[in-house]
Amino acid sequence: MVVLGATPDDAPPGIDRASADVELRFVPDGKVLPAALRGASGLFFWRAERAWLESAWPEAGGLRWVQAASDGVDGLLFPELVASGVHVTNSRGVFDDAIAEWVIGAILAFTTGILVQRDAQQTREWAYASKGRAAGARLVVVGPGPIGRATAVRARALGMRVGAVGRSARDDDTFGRISTDLYPSLAGADYVLDALPLTSHTRHHFDARAFAVMRQTARFINVGRGSTVDEPALIRALSDGDIAGAALDVFETEPLPADSPLWSMPQVLVSPHMGGDFDGWESAVVDVFVENCARFARGEPLRNQVDKADGFGVG
Repeated sequence: MVVLGATPDDAPPGIDRASADVELRFVPDGKVLPAALRGASGLFFWRAERAWLESAWPEAGGLRWVQAASDGVDGLLFPELVASGVHVTNSRGVFDDAIAEWVIGAILAFTTGILVQRDAQQTREWAYASKGRAAGARLVVVGPGPIGRATAVRARALGMRVGAVGRSARDDDTFGRISTDLYPSLAGADYVLDALPLTSHTRHHFDARAFAVMRQTARFINVGRGSTVDEPALIRALSDGDIAGAALDVFETEPLPADSPLWSMPQVLVSPHMGGDFDGWESAVVDVFVENCARFARGEPLRNQVDKADGFGVG
């Protein structure tokens, strides 16, 4: 099993437990990956780059499984991998609660005016401003997967009303009813959560039209992928007052370029793609890998299978 993006001296925490079921081969980067892939049955995509694996793919004839250290797999998949018979699994479930807490934190920051109060504190200004309440506000989740569900549970606990937009209309235990009508759903939202994976179908899903139908008092929150949003259209909507604000943990280009207008917009919260991080997340990701190593060695179905054609986890 190749562990890509690690060395024995800088190994993922707790990964030695996998040695009970597989032989671990640590590979620091793409330079030595082709040789390391010869004879390898699986690969743990730890701190790695897609280009490394794509370049070394001709040597991956024995590969049967790739485990991603992330929930999203857009940074891993490439045409040859998608077309192959290699199974791909992700770290689904590890980051759901942490991201949901970040979303709720952003909603409360907007609702209570904490960001405005913090800015006033820097100038020692005793600035009173009215504030809203989360209770009664409507949250629309676009991408009702595990992250959206974890957020919906917490939002309801605050008294918020929750709706969802997905690929198919259906009744749902968490959301009640999942709709396919994006624009009417956006028009009735106080908060819109983008929890979409990045696929060919979701690129720039949030475009100028999407922001145009939203309320001027609405806030947009993105914890999915940056390229699910037409970023210039979002910037225009914020600049023109078409929407009231945004909390963004992901961006089309990361790190966010220093000349991006988003940095200086007071109604925008910029977060460096860390909404899912928490103390111990690396160990939790390794736990998934270790469990899957045991399943792999026993010939059992792997946890967190990814539909490579659709580009996200299933089941």
